[in-house]
Amino acid sequence: MSPLNVFGKPTETVDFGGEIDYSNYEWFKEPPPTRTQGQQTPAEPYIPLPGVIEQNEMLGYALQAAPNVLYGRYKQYGQLGVLAWCAEFSEMIDALKTLGFEGNMFVATRTSALQACEEILRLQLDIKMQIIVIHMSSQVARLRRFLDADRVWDDYPATAFPLDPRDYPRE
Repeated sequence: MSPLNVFGKPTETVDFGGEIDYSNYEWFKEPPPTRTQGQQTPAEPYIPLPGVIEQNEMLGYALQAAPNVLYGRYKQYGQLGVLAWCAEFSEMIDALKTLGFEGNMFVATRTSALQACEEILRLQLDIKMQIIVIHMSSQVARLRRFLDADRVWDDYPATAFPLDPRDYPRE
């Protein structure tokens, strides 16, 4: 039985003869080009497809309108309108995430999304059901985490849970 080395192969090797003669071979005749520090090879410019441009424009428009749509839903349907809007906003976040993961999100779209988040949280909505406030805030936080995961925001609405059950309004 032959001993095995680290890689599981027998340590014994088969030698078929003499070594290859490299005496007339010119090593590094043409050395690889050196790059000076700070210089990078020129990259090809990114030219987005027409569908990518259209998708970014549609999402940018929807993001600019999002705070107004939310306020309109709140005025029309109250707290349940906010809840319904959150479901639509979640779908838009999914579309933005898909666009970003594919590497097709424009900087303008990202900026519009972050600005929309700020405007949404600045709205003065008198929402009594704290679960809706938490759900809306979590949707905004989900989008912000995707767009800028390193930043910490402190502009979320404060929750006001009554500690005493008698403080709940009876309808």
